[in-house]
Amino acid sequence: MRRALVRAIDARPHELGGALAAFLTAFTMFSAYSILRPIRETMGITSGVQTLPALFWGTFVGMLAVQPVYGWLTARYRRSTFLPWVYLFFVLNLFGFHLWFNLQADHTWIARAYFVWVSVFVLFVVAVFWSLMADVFTREQAGRLFGFVAAGLSTGGLFGPFLGQQLAEPIGTINLLLVSAALLTASLGGLLLVLRWHRVHGENTVAGADRDERLGGSALAAFAQVARSPYLLLIALFVFLLTWVSTFLYLEQQAMVAERFTDRDTRTAFFARIDFWVQAGSLLIQFLLFGRLFRWLGFRALIVSVPLLMTLGYAALALVPTFGVLIAVMMVRRIGEYSITRPSRDTLYTTVTREERYKAKSLIDTFVYRGGDATAASVHALVKGAFGLGVSGIAWFGAALAAVWALVAWVLGTRHVRVSDPPRNGA
Repeated sequence: MRRALVRAIDARPHELGGALAAFLTAFTMFSAYSILRPIRETMGITSGVQTLPALFWGTFVGMLAVQPVYGWLTARYRRSTFLPWVYLFFVLNLFGFHLWFNLQADHTWIARAYFVWVSVFVLFVVAVFWSLMADVFTREQAGRLFGFVAAGLSTGGLFGPFLGQQLAEPIGTINLLLVSAALLTASLGGLLLVLRWHRVHGENTVAGADRDERLGGSALAAFAQVARSPYLLLIALFVFLLTWVSTFLYLEQQAMVAERFTDRDTRTAFFARIDFWVQAGSLLIQFLLFGRLFRWLGFRALIVSVPLLMTLGYAALALVPTFGVLIAVMMVRRIGEYSITRPSRDTLYTTVTREERYKAKSLIDTFVYRGGDATAASVHALVKGAFGLGVSGIAWFGAALAAVWALVAWVLGTRHVRVSDPPRNGA
């Protein structure tokens, strides 16, 4: 069994414990989120699609408030101390929301706060998780194992909605928050197992990655790190364009869903079905293909593949602007992001310093990401209102954005390969 699993995920025998612990952490963490996500999608349009840009800006402000606190923690505490506290903080938040929903009858403002909180929560815990993964695994290990580790996210993305559907009626929707809190607590246990494995078997000694020590520096050091590094600026631009390509499509989806389904429960069920098939497709690619695609195509081709697919997808939507085509393109985007773009993006951080891995990466994955969401939502509202663009016009705009994203991905992939594999003397 052990030998078959090692062969299936392309791991070395001594790496299996770390890969399984990372998978367990990803699985329980994303199960917790996937119970919460369909509720967030429904609550996001409770006050009307027109409020979504404001909710995106609220999320961005939330990120702006949290980022210095995270920077302060990483500067003063060892990762074995601050990582558990980050997860415990969000567990306590879930208990707080559970109490708030039960004490207040009018859920309008709770729904808005919940939408913003979930958006902050998922990016933050996932960013912290991948920072640790890039810290404990080498670039070579990342190329082989990150697809399997990311499969934990997709497996959790399947299990979470299934568990939510099974428990929603017996225990009630609000009590699902407690189930999510229990799963997030379990992910903390997996995180501690990863740290324990790395102390014994870890190979990533770049920039002191093998030492469990505080990072030092200031709480706002991440901003300076990104500003002075062309490589990190390229990653930030890549992520910013990713959010624009994603948000334009997301807002068109929400508008069509709001028109097509008027009942809250029907909307939630629709979003849950979409989530299931997205996670199933992502899981298939992550388990069976990512590591092999990494070897066959190379990193540069892999990171460019999803932007190119989105360029074609937006063009198809522009030519055939129907609900079915939009949902198909949205599913391709999400499957591609979860199974290819996300692990490829996190591989980029295996060549930076340990401090940049925790601080700059977190800044890009949270602050830049949600800043991209917020600005994209505002521009989307502007071009629709000022120029009267319909789905087709928005799709052509999205195709142009995706083409620029693909170009940036190519440049970034080229730079990463050059940094990772410097030419040998005399070559």
